[in-house]
Amino acid sequence: MAEEPMGEHKAETADTGAAGTDTRALNVARLRDNAARVVWIICVTLALVLAAAAFSYALEANEDNALVQAVRDLANTFDLGFFDLDNPVKEFADPNGSVKTALFNYGIACVVYLMVGRILERILRP
Repeated sequence: MAEEPMGEHKAETADTGAAGTDTRALNVARLRDNAARVVWIICVTLALVLAAAAFSYALEANEDNALVQAVRDLANTFDLGFFDLDNPVKEFADPNGSVKTALFNYGIACVVYLMVGRILERILRP
């Protein structure tokens, strides 16, 4: 068996230490990337729910339908209280005041969710 010089063995150990640090940094970067994607997907999903609820008002969807009611209930939950249709940011008068109010308030809420989601995604992403 050939013996290795002492210097080469120390160099190998130093390389392994640096590789461990690189692996850890890569894992943190992957975790941050995945967290950024999850935050963005959640914000886009909430914006889509609000948009679907606004369109249900615009299209005068059947309020007795379970799906329409579920979308509107979800939108009412995720409107942050600021864009609630019971106490809207801006309330329109007739004709079609309820439709305009829903489109305006839920539309602004959609934009807010998308902006906040994008900002958080940019902060989290490495």
